[in-house]
Amino acid sequence: MAHAAFVFDAYGTLFDVHAAVRKHAAKLGPDAQRLSSLWREKQLEYSWVRALMGKYLDFWELTQQGLDTAFALVPSADKSLRDDLLSAYWELDCYPEVPQVLTSLKATGAKIAILSNGSPAMLDAAAKAAGLTELFDEIFSVDQLRTFKTDPQVYEMVTTHFRIYPEEVSFQSSNRWDIAGATAFGFRTVWMNRTGMPDEYPDLAPKAVLADLTGLTSLG
Repeated sequence: MAHAAFVFDAYGTLFDVHAAVRKHAAKLGPDAQRLSSLWREKQLEYSWVRALMGKYLDFWELTQQGLDTAFALVPSADKSLRDDLLSAYWELDCYPEVPQVLTSLKATGAKIAILSNGSPAMLDAAAKAAGLTELFDEIFSVDQLRTFKTDPQVYEMVTTHFRIYPEEVSFQSSNRWDIAGATAFGFRTVWMNRTGMPDEYPDLAPKAVLADLTGLTSLG
């Protein structure tokens, strides 16, 4: 079926979450990659824990807390680069295929949107830095709900706003847990398995698995 909306997770799907550390890797030292991985892991862990507790803090605050914990776990990394890393996070690189794929999908007449845990300011800055702002019909942030994915309310924002049924939405994410949440809600899901990870959540399988966004236009 033709989908009325193509909705994308932001971090790890459209924007490279490791670009901030990569930009300063030489100064951070040999454990830069480990720092980046831990930063991302803690950022997500804090979102899940706070969603379960009902103790919301916006994603920018969790991003800062995650970096502080990563520094504590990687003592070899130069903590004086904290502000530089946080600044770089506001202007993450988008993956190279993203602009063309979004442009092609928009040309079909479908709605194009982001659905993310990121705060509104973070998402607006990322889209602007990548030159993608004009391609989006909407940028949905969990901030208005004061919770995080995979709460069904998050995915419901899309169907409520566009006044469409879940099955009319194609949802793309690099995060397998996010794909599980979106599948449970009823979206057609496409897992962007950029890093070749093993599958999980077998009862909540994606409709398709791609290595990047390039093949998305051929799926319909």
